[in-house]
Amino acid sequence: MRVVEAVLSIFINPQFYKIALTVATPLIFASLGGVFSEITGVVNIALEGIILMGAFTSVVFTYLTGNVWFGVLMAIVAGLLMALLHAWGSIKWAGNQVVLGTALILLSQGITGFLMEPIFGQPGQTDFVGKIDEITIPGLAKVPFIGQVIGEISPFVYIAFGCVAFGWWLIYKTKLGLRMRAVGENPEAADTLGVNVYAIRYFGVLMSGVFASLAGAYLSVGEIGQFKELMSGGRGFIGLAAMIVGKWNPIGAMLSSLFFGFFGAFANQLQSLQQIQVPANVKPLFDTIPFILTIVVVAGVVGRSRPPKADGVPYEKSA
Repeated sequence: MRVVEAVLSIFINPQFYKIALTVATPLIFASLGGVFSEITGVVNIALEGIILMGAFTSVVFTYLTGNVWFGVLMAIVAGLLMALLHAWGSIKWAGNQVVLGTALILLSQGITGFLMEPIFGQPGQTDFVGKIDEITIPGLAKVPFIGQVIGEISPFVYIAFGCVAFGWWLIYKTKLGLRMRAVGENPEAADTLGVNVYAIRYFGVLMSGVFASLAGAYLSVGEIGQFKELMSGGRGFIGLAAMIVGKWNPIGAMLSSLFFGFFGAFANQLQSLQQIQVPANVKPLFDTIPFILTIVVVAGVVGRSRPPKADGVPYEKSA
């Protein structure tokens, strides 16, 4: 009974839901980036590498300038450059999108690992360089329970939900969004109607770079104020899984990210429960819960969730 009561105590604690939101935030950014890229027909598994590069770049420029928000801005620039490389190889040269994405992940891991010592004088992780403070909404912060969850929280959480609303409006309520979906479904037909397939695909991939870099900036200067090697921790891949479960829809991707964030926070809280005596060598297994859940959920969804028809298929304009 003590174990059951301990587990129930997690779900009635508002801090648990606050942690779930913070865990889900980088996944929301990553999944939204996946939606923008794949809805135009370009698979972008490089999101993992872009997240890592965004985290590193935001810390570097925060360290050099002392301005955290300038660090976030430069993270977006780095994300755009990484995404541009992917777009250039996969759209202009019709390269294998999975291979290109994998190469960019390895590139980001190599660059961030190599530059740690020249810039910060130490490998592994940096010292604390600066962190974006949580924002307090006066009226909301005083509301029982809800105020403890979202009344005082990182601005990145609100930015993430704002990006979802923007993404849904752009994709489903604008002419540009209609063209994005048309290019992802049938680029040949879109081309015959005068749509610039290449430009639309470039736009989708570049936007994925913006969102993924925000995920990285949140992990570093938005959450802990420092950079750790490989701190992206597979979030780019989980974000892609959330995109698939959410059926390439910004709202669905967000809800899926919240689902993964909920279980990520639950795994985190289980480790800290004193009522549950967990051997030290078993505790690391709790960290695998989000990945195991990802495999199970995606395995159950595959076959019932249909991607855009031209997703992953290079387009070469006929003469």
